[in-house]
Amino acid sequence: MNRQKISTYAWIVVALLWPVVMLNYLDRQMLATVRSSIRADIPSIANDQDFGTLMAVFMWVCAFLSPVGGFIADKFNRRWTVIGSLFVWSAVTWLTGHAQTYSQLLIFRALMGISEAFYFPTALALITDFHTDRTRARAVGVHQSGLYIGLALGGVGGYIAQFSSWRNCFTWFGAAGVAYAVVLMLVLRDAPKENLTTAEQKPPVRIRETLRALWSQPAFWLLVVYFTLPAIAGWATKNWLPTYLADTFNLKEGPAGLSATGYIQIASFVGVLLGGVVADAWMRHTGRGRIFTSAFGVLLLVPALLGLGYSWSLGAAIGFMILFGLGWGFFDCNNMPILCQITRPEYRATGYGFMNLVSISVGAAATVALGWMRDHGIKFSVAFAASAAVALVSVGLILFLKPRTGNFERI
Repeated sequence: MNRQKISTYAWIVVALLWPVVMLNYLDRQMLATVRSSIRADIPSIANDQDFGTLMAVFMWVCAFLSPVGGFIADKFNRRWTVIGSLFVWSAVTWLTGHAQTYSQLLIFRALMGISEAFYFPTALALITDFHTDRTRARAVGVHQSGLYIGLALGGVGGYIAQFSSWRNCFTWFGAAGVAYAVVLMLVLRDAPKENLTTAEQKPPVRIRETLRALWSQPAFWLLVVYFTLPAIAGWATKNWLPTYLADTFNLKEGPAGLSATGYIQIASFVGVLLGGVVADAWMRHTGRGRIFTSAFGVLLLVPALLGLGYSWSLGAAIGFMILFGLGWGFFDCNNMPILCQITRPEYRATGYGFMNLVSISVGAAATVALGWMRDHGIKFSVAFAASAAVALVSVGLILFLKPRTGNFERI
């Protein structure tokens, strides 16, 4: 395969995966935006801490199985891992629309966590297989932009629930995902071996060697912590911002859900695209370009979170949500490219899986804690301020990371 065909299909892969990541986050976000409708329809959900647990069980299962999904993708086949994940979580999304009890919802959310755990580590590793160091941040940024469109569309669930039924949200989008999995079976493929350098040819992948290669590196430990700390704020806004806006500014479920998802996600959409361009350009001047771009993004989260927690009007809150989204986009599009600077290709899906394991586990605990705080009358502004402080600490940490200059990097 010649260089031009490789380059063309590298972007086709990103285009094919864009609807998948959009559905991924749309399916998971809808639960938060139709909270009131679900609680009214299923009275066995006793309180907001129960609802927080409902959101968190997905996160915990997804977190603990992310390294497993990454390892399977590294060892076997990334194409089929992506397709299988999409098919299963979409089928479970459809089933969620037919749940009748709190226990059934818990089971379906756990099953969705199992299937979605396999997608992100695999998809990002597949993209970096096709893309060189010159285009990785841009490619990941374009892929991640679908994530934010999915989150934004998740807010539409509040309107569907308001004028139709919350069950239709899950039924319709679940069916769409199953159909698209069939499309991917026909057109998606793995990176050909000739698209990799000799140094990147995939040797047999074994669990012990993978764990040693990742966790023996102080740089990987540092990246895991850095990936986790800002995510506390990320999960807090994803799962509880609709409730915060509804309570603070007396919004109905539809406007609150769309405002909470729309402004941040549109800004994040711009942020991942712009952040990818800035990082790739900065890399032409220094090997730490991605690190500096990502750190700048996290730095923007600090005033955004403080302002959001103490907003004096809905207009001010919208401004701070936009600032948060831009910063998050700069951060989000550079995590896998930074991992590529310290880890060989055959360990990258597993490495990202471990990053997800720690990050989502902490985010799940924060989600439940916020539900507990709400039940006990503690204001969300306290949680936003704490998240801002944690994000500021992470900026200082990532500046200590030094990328490797190994022959596994394709320049």
